Amino acid sequence: MRRSGELERAIMDALWEAREPRTAKEVLATLAEEKLAHTTVITVLDRLTRKGLARRERVGRSWRYAPAASRESYVSSLMIDALGRATDREAVLVHFAHSMSGSEADALRSALATAVDADGADDADDADEGGQSGEAGQGRHRA
Repeated sequence: MRRSGELERAIMDALWEAREPRTAKEVLATLAEEKLAHTTVITVLDRLTRKGLARRERVGRSWRYAPAASRESYVSSLMIDALGRATDREAVLVHFAHSMSGSEADALRSALATAVDADGADDADDADEGGQSGEAGQGRHRA
């Protein structure tokens, strides 16, 4: 049996893989190898909606669920949260960089170059993210 966080991830994977919103019954069908109750899937979908990870819309008597953001956006927010918990952000970034493949490092270099080129827009983004400008924004450019 999956733990709660693992089940949430499996259900989010089902939503991300869908081309359109799914009912709880449709999500359950994608998790056929699991012995889950329909009510368990409904509970997890409701929890994901309250957390802001999924959104729902009423269609007839059923709710249809879809991801609130892309998988990439979600994973990026997890990485940002984890970095925010570090006491030595630069050391974390160095360890992260050493764990990358060559193609991943190339993609990061390209993203950093784009972020540095859009310096004016980057500063505005920092201000929108809870007023974290200055050192946090500079740390991103140094990497």
